[in-house]
Amino acid sequence: MSSHALLSASSSHRWLNCPPSARLCESYEDKGSDYAAEGTDAHSLCEFKLKSALGVEAKDPTEMLLYYSEEMEDCANGYASYVLELVEAGKQTCADPVVLIEQRVNFSSWVESGFGTADCIIITDGTLRIIDYKNGLGVLVEAENNPQMMLYALGALEIFDGIYDIDTVSMTIYQPRRANVSTFTLSKDDLYQWAEDTLKPAAELAYAGGGDYKCGDWCQFCKAKHDCRKRAEYNLELAKFDFQLPPLLTDEDVEEILGRVDELVSWANDIKDYALQTAVGGKEWHGWKLVEGRSNRKYTNEAVVAETVTAFGFDPYERKVLGITAMTSLLGKKRFEEVLSGYIEKPQGKPTLVPESDKRPVINTAKQDFNDYEEDK
Repeated sequence: MSSHALLSASSSHRWLNCPPSARLCESYEDKGSDYAAEGTDAHSLCEFKLKSALGVEAKDPTEMLLYYSEEMEDCANGYASYVLELVEAGKQTCADPVVLIEQRVNFSSWVESGFGTADCIIITDGTLRIIDYKNGLGVLVEAENNPQMMLYALGALEIFDGIYDIDTVSMTIYQPRRANVSTFTLSKDDLYQWAEDTLKPAAELAYAGGGDYKCGDWCQFCKAKHDCRKRAEYNLELAKFDFQLPPLLTDEDVEEILGRVDELVSWANDIKDYALQTAVGGKEWHGWKLVEGRSNRKYTNEAVVAETVTAFGFDPYERKVLGITAMTSLLGKKRFEEVLSGYIEKPQGKPTLVPESDKRPVINTAKQDFNDYEEDK
């Protein structure tokens, strides 16, 4: 068996929604990415920090981490502290909580050859907790109805449900680079119900290569996203509006476009990236050519430049205060908060139009402010 399951927990959001994508992606090479490699390093550091905090002997991997940084160090320390807080809270009702780190779990009762690794599992009286560290900065990951977490929970129940009296499952996403700690709790019975009614039928379809192709946010991490015909058809449906300017569209037209425009832009960029990469590899696209892009001049040796300019009696350096992230790394988070928190402000962000499902509160518009003013008169 390969180290990557066909129906992996990490790709479950995709194959649950688009079952045939599982077999389709088999034909594509797994090229990996710097983001994935950085995430692997972060998980190794998190594992070491947590084991050390719990008094478990572990080897410090820092020297072997290609992507190590002060930020990664802070994130790993924060993760370990968060898990320790959960363990201490569990001791209020359970004398000896069970804590498992990087636990292999098997959910093949519902998903053919289904397995994965849970970052951390905590078992206290009646409750099974799954904590998953996410290193990503670009995509906010929510715990609510997160299929990856639910699969890990099912795999953990396969091991521990007969040993411990578990009735509740709690799943937490810890995503420090997005200041996101998201928890979703449901009963064990509801989780099993989802596994039988939703998970198992979709997994059987996906394993057999059946079902219908369907587009959505899960396309973002699909290996076939560049040349998937279903995705192309889905996005090109917007052409029915003939790219009219907003005044010529109805409110309903605008609302439909708003719901799909981000995916359209993402798809278009994926097509451009695919065409570029294949052109670099030697493919010729009719009507297009590969040229050298614009670039900026740069010094070949900054130290020599500084010495030369200094010799002429000029100061070659510009000085400015470090940014907040760099300053936090310089001082350490605790000292930064102690000495500089009074000098930090967070300006109001620019208005952004998002779906109603977004958890951020609604801001007042000029019209609402005027109405409030009229009511106060």
